Parts: sequence; C-alpha cells; structure tokens
Amino acid sequence: MPVWSCGGCGLPWPCPTRRRELRAEYADAPVSLALYLGSYLVQAAEDMPWTPAGVLHRRFPGWVRAADSSTPAVQQRSTATVPAEPSREAPDQAR
Repeated sequence: MPVWSCGGCGLPWPCPTRRRELRAEYADAPVSLALYLGSYLVQAAEDMPWTPAGVLHRRFPGWVRAADSSTPAVQQRSTATVPAEPSREAPDQAR
C-alpha cells in the first residue's frame, strides 16, 4: 500500500472498477463512503508525503461528490412562498 495501487489492475487505488464497487456498496450511505475514503486519504498522505494534498483529495474522497450528479453541488433555495409582511401603514386588524 505505500504507493496505493490496485492489486488487480495496477492503476492508482481506487481504480475505476473499485470506485464502481465502492459506490454500489455505499449506495445508501454516501457520507459513510466519504468518511471511509477520508481515512484512506490520511493514510496515503503519510505513505506518500511527496504527493500534493489536492491530488490526494481528488484521488480519494474528491471523486465521490463529483461523480454524483443526482445531488446538487449547492443546495437550492426553497421555492415555497413566504407570506407577505403586513404593511406598517395598515391598521393592525388583530386588535
């Protein structure tokens, strides 16, 4: 694991096949998948201190959100309507 390559194909881990497997395994738990990969990010940073942090981030947890097109990258504003505030000039009808 010091260079973090896939034992099956030799590509950098997680390879495309392993990414598909992880995505299927954690289909109902994307936060758990991100945490799992984040822990590997820390280990990989220790094993490969010469690798830039951004490269490691993209390689480990960075692909999880980028590949998930069903979840918007930015939370959308609600389209629910908000009742208008009564005019300050209108008499208070509750009294």
